[in-house]
Amino acid sequence: MPGITTGRPPTFATPPGATVRPDGGVDFVVWAPLIDTLELVILDSAPRYLAMERDAGGYWRAFVSAAAPGTRYRYRLNGSDQLPDPASRCQPEGVHGPSEVVDTRFAWSDQRWFGTPLSEYVVYELHVGAFTPEGTFDAIIPHLPALKELGISAIELLPVAHFPGERNWGYDGVYLYAPHTAYGGVAGLQRLVDAAHNLGLAVILDVVYNHFGPEGNYLWAMAQAFFTDRYKTPWGDAINYDGPDSDPVRHFVIANALYWLREFHIDALRLDAVHAIFDFSAYHILEEMADAAHAQSEQLNRRAYLIAESDLNDPRLIRPNVLGGYGLDAQWADDYHHAIHSFFTGEQMGYYQGFGGITQLAAAIRQAYVYAGDFSPHRARRFGRRPADVHARQFVVCAQNHDQVGNRALGDRLTALIGFDQLKLVAALTGLSPFVPMLFMGEEYAEPAPFQYFTDHSDPELLRNVREGRKQEFAEFVPAGEEVPDPQDPATLARSTLNLGLREQGRHKVIFNLYRELLHLRRTIPALAPGELGAIEVQVDAAAQTLLIWRYHQAGDALLVLNLGAEPAHISLPPGDWHPALDSSGPEWAEDGSGRPTSGAGVLESGITLAAQSFVLLHTHSG
Repeated sequence: MPGITTGRPPTFATPPGATVRPDGGVDFVVWAPLIDTLELVILDSAPRYLAMERDAGGYWRAFVSAAAPGTRYRYRLNGSDQLPDPASRCQPEGVHGPSEVVDTRFAWSDQRWFGTPLSEYVVYELHVGAFTPEGTFDAIIPHLPALKELGISAIELLPVAHFPGERNWGYDGVYLYAPHTAYGGVAGLQRLVDAAHNLGLAVILDVVYNHFGPEGNYLWAMAQAFFTDRYKTPWGDAINYDGPDSDPVRHFVIANALYWLREFHIDALRLDAVHAIFDFSAYHILEEMADAAHAQSEQLNRRAYLIAESDLNDPRLIRPNVLGGYGLDAQWADDYHHAIHSFFTGEQMGYYQGFGGITQLAAAIRQAYVYAGDFSPHRARRFGRRPADVHARQFVVCAQNHDQVGNRALGDRLTALIGFDQLKLVAALTGLSPFVPMLFMGEEYAEPAPFQYFTDHSDPELLRNVREGRKQEFAEFVPAGEEVPDPQDPATLARSTLNLGLREQGRHKVIFNLYRELLHLRRTIPALAPGELGAIEVQVDAAAQTLLIWRYHQAGDALLVLNLGAEPAHISLPPGDWHPALDSSGPEWAEDGSGRPTSGAGVLESGITLAAQSFVLLHTHSG
C-alpha cells in the first residue's frame, strides 16, 4: 500500500484505519504487533474473512476492491475475538459494534477561507450535545450568525471523538478518528465547519491525547504497547510516547491531528491536559506534532494552530523551537480564571488557595500567570516561570469554561454565585482581556442553567464507580438537601442544555448587549488587540479596590478603570485627551434593561468617579 514501508509507520498523510481510494476500493491498515494472525471481517449478509498481510513493524494491511462507503467490518484476532477498528471513522452501533467505512471527501465551499490570525480570535466554547435541544452539528448552524453578530470569531467544540452511548462530556472518547454518530458523524461535522467558514468563523476542536476512555477501548487487545505503566494519569492508562514501540503510537496520534486539520478543515486544535502527556525523548511529541501541523498548514495554504491546555505555567510550550520551546501556538492560562473566580466568589478551597486578592487579579491581567516562579500555597512550593519572550496573543483566558463549571458539585455557573454588577465586571475583564478571550456557552447572556457532568455508559461496574466517585468527591460541597447529580440520568444533560431564547429577555438581554458592545470595542479600538506583554500596565489600589489597566498603541491608548469595591471611588486619571467609550453604570446597562443609552461617564480634569462595582473604558485618539 502507498505510504507503508516495511517495519515503519505509514506517513502522517496516510492515517491508520479504512481509507477510501479515489479510484475505488478501500485500504485497511491496523497496528497489532503481538497478534499472530489478523483477518478483516467484511460484514455482508454472509461475513467474509480476508487474511491481512503483516510487515516487520507489526502493521497489518489489506486492500478490498469491492468495499465501499457504508461497508461494516471488524478485525478477527488469532481466529477468535472480533473487534472494531481502533482508527474507525464511524461506529454506527456504538463503541462495541462494528466499524463502518466512510468516505471523508466533501464538497467544500470554503475555498476562499485561509483562516483567522490568532490575535483576532474571540473564542466561544460549546458542547455539541448541550448547546441545542437537538444536540447535533447541524443544529448549531442556524445559531452561527448570532454568534458572529455577538463578536465571536472562533467556535470551540468540546471533544467529539466517539464515546460510549449518546451523552458524554467527550473526555471518554475511544475512537479518535470518528466524530460521534449521535452528533452527525463525519459529514455533519464537515457541514458545520463549512458553514462556519462561510460566515467568517474559525473552528477549534478539542482533542484528547493524554488518555482513552474506559469503555470501548480495544487498543489494549490490539496493541498493548500503546500504553505504559511508567507514568500515571488521573483518568486512565498513560499513553506510550517515549518507550519501546512508541513510534507507531506517535504516528497514530500525530496523523489524527493532521486528519482533523486536513479532512475537516479544522482551524485549530485544543490539546487537552498536555501536562498528562509524558515524553522524555529528545523530540517531544508536542513539538513533533506542531512541526507536522505547521508543515501541512503551509502545504494547504490555511492557518492551523495548536493550543495547549496546561496547568504548569510553563512558557516553554509556546516558545519557538529555536528558543528551546515546543513551538505550540498558544495555551490556556488557568490562573486568569482562578484569579477572577476566587476574587468575586471568595472561594479558597482546592486550587483556588492562594488566589482571591486584587493583587493576584492584577498579576493575571499583566502576564496571564499569577504564579511565575512564586510560592504557591496550593502546591506548597515555588511554581511556574515568567512568560518572557512570548506574546499576549499566545494566551487564551476565560472567566468560565466547561471544566471550571462542570467540575463543581452542582455545575453552577457564575450567574448563580455573584451579583449582576459583578457579572458586568467579569464581562469587562474577559471581553477586554489583553489576551485571547474565551466565553463558555451561555456566559454571554448569563445563562442560569448549570453545566453538569453527564455520561451514558453501559458497563454496570463502570456506572457504579462513576456514580459513587462523584458522590464521594463532592460530599463536602453539596448544600444541605441537595444531591450530586447522577451522571447517567438523561435529566442531567437536559438540565445542562442552553435556553438560547433568554438572550432576548430582561437582564439576560442586558448582559448579551454588554458583551456585544465590549467585543465591538475590542475590534474597533486598536489598543485593545493583544499586543506585547510589556504594553500592559496595571495600577492597583488595594485599599480602594480599584484597578487601572493601560493598553498602549500608536493609534491611541485605552484605559480600563474598574471599581471592584462596594463603595463609589474617585480615581485620578493620567494626563490625556480621554474619551469615554462605555460606562457600565449607565442606565442602558441597568439590570431591568429599562434605561436609554447615554454617551458614557463624564470625565473631569481631576479624574473620574465610579459607582460601586462598575467600570469605565476610556480611550485617546492619536494625532
